[in-house]
Amino acid sequence: MCGIVGYVGPNDTVDVLINGLRRLEYRGYDSAGIAVVDEAGDLTVRKRSGKLARLEELLSESPVGEGHTGIGHTRWATHGGPTDANAHPHLGDNGKLALIHNGIVENFAELRAELEAAGVTLESETDTEVVAGILGREFARLGDLEAAFRAVVPRLHGTFTLLATHRDEPGKIVAARHHSPLVVGLGDGENFLGSDVAAFVSFTRRAVAVNEDNIAIITPDGVRVTDFAGAPVEYREFEVEWDAEAADKGGWSSFMAKEINEQPEAVANTVRGRIEGDHVVIPELEALGDDVLRGIDRIIIIACGTASYAGQVGAYAIEQWARIPVEVQLSHEFRYRDPVLSDRTMVISVSQSGETMDTLMAVKYAIERGVKTVSVCNTQSATIPRESDAAVYTHAGPEVAVASTKAFIAQITALYLIGLHLGRVRETLAPEDSAAAVAQFETLPEKVREAVETHDQIAQLAHWMADTRSVLFLGRHVGYPIALEGALKLKEIAYIHAEGFAAGELKHGPIALIDHGQPVFVLVPSPRTAPLMHSKIVSNIQEIRARGARVIAVVEKGDTSVLPYADDVIRLPLADALFEPLLQVVPLQWFALELSTAKGLDVDQPRNLAKSVTVE
Repeated sequence: MCGIVGYVGPNDTVDVLINGLRRLEYRGYDSAGIAVVDEAGDLTVRKRSGKLARLEELLSESPVGEGHTGIGHTRWATHGGPTDANAHPHLGDNGKLALIHNGIVENFAELRAELEAAGVTLESETDTEVVAGILGREFARLGDLEAAFRAVVPRLHGTFTLLATHRDEPGKIVAARHHSPLVVGLGDGENFLGSDVAAFVSFTRRAVAVNEDNIAIITPDGVRVTDFAGAPVEYREFEVEWDAEAADKGGWSSFMAKEINEQPEAVANTVRGRIEGDHVVIPELEALGDDVLRGIDRIIIIACGTASYAGQVGAYAIEQWARIPVEVQLSHEFRYRDPVLSDRTMVISVSQSGETMDTLMAVKYAIERGVKTVSVCNTQSATIPRESDAAVYTHAGPEVAVASTKAFIAQITALYLIGLHLGRVRETLAPEDSAAAVAQFETLPEKVREAVETHDQIAQLAHWMADTRSVLFLGRHVGYPIALEGALKLKEIAYIHAEGFAAGELKHGPIALIDHGQPVFVLVPSPRTAPLMHSKIVSNIQEIRARGARVIAVVEKGDTSVLPYADDVIRLPLADALFEPLLQVVPLQWFALELSTAKGLDVDQPRNLAKSVTVE
């Protein structure tokens, strides 16, 4: 959840840390702070509750002396509320050691009692200050930060990435990783640490992903990695595919607006290199072997939130093309329900960050039971794809806004490609159907661009509905998960009641919610490629209109059958029924953004949420 950055090198440490925190603020923005070892050998901490701008105000009022070693943190609160006292960094060893932390230490109460029994006074409610206290005591005993880490990390239960620096060891930062992301940035005479590469992409695109239960030590001149026992660990460097400009707003009013506009490129980049003639070929899946793929008799897609809705859409396509039973399970429920698994089961995980803790633990559970695992991920060298047997990257580029848009559409695209690859290998997909799907992919980016251009109409609609307190969404077949996603977007960034329903369920209870003026978005399938579903949903529209609903129909161009029953009509390009979700979701994203804007809310940083959920 939290954003962490560390720097050792010749440049102004405060500038480097603030730059990194600015790019990491999407990971948490309840409070922020930095600690710097200055040239006089003093360790100085500045921290403040609220968004990063408040920390910057504090630094202008009370500057930190120039230094070349520092750590910074932007927080998503877990233990203790978003207060100045609970903000990171926290201190140990009588103020000589500073520590920042991403994760949750589950046995912090026991460790806190140990410190208090030893006469240590703690100033915050956090588990992090407890770790700082324990680490500080070990440093005082051992006189070495690495040794202190090796003594402390085995005692911590839960999830953590820890970064610490000590005034007696300037020019060094030690970090440890357990079930929480950590990457190193490699520079020339300088090195970096971060919770993701955004922390240092302004300065270097050379990076190293630190593995589970490893300790990383950075100095200006080098990087070392060991296991928790101190044994050296070899690491592999990779290059970040995007640069700092890709993570900037680029003139857009918000990151979310920018990322909605980037969706045509996200689709194109995910498809690129995976089509050969009239077929889909995914090199990453070829590595598993065709015999393995032919032997799969069941697929479970695991994900959380928006990614789970992408999984639900993808399940329809995989079943249709590959003829394999597919179910979608929430990651945080998967391993607790004692699922029935075999060596012919495949688990496909879907996670934008590749660090979603619930999904990571579900993947580990599947691996322990001998299940083949495939990761759909947007983040290079993240933990989940590295743990999985194969990784299908979406290549959507950095997604900064907390509410996911382009990652969602890219996830659906990747799952469709997986379905087509499996259908080819398993010989369940007729050549003409494969060719038709490939033809859809060839025109899809431009059709998504047309869907993006519904913005002006949606903005006007949202302005008219700025006082709306509840919105409902209806969809059938692949439109149902899109209805769920449209509702989630409103909950996330507009803070209003919203629900998505399968249209066929309407008469089984939800129709009781329909009252005069109730806004209902209806996702209308194509009358050309899904005539039966189309006629059924037109009947649904008539049912809710008769009860006073305000109907906003999302239809394909040329569909006039809904005009007598709809108050507003949003028209989209023609596409086969399976591909319509990639178009239908776009105006729903715009509606959530514009309604949030009309209410004066922060679109990119909604309350209580963070981009990547790295704790269970």
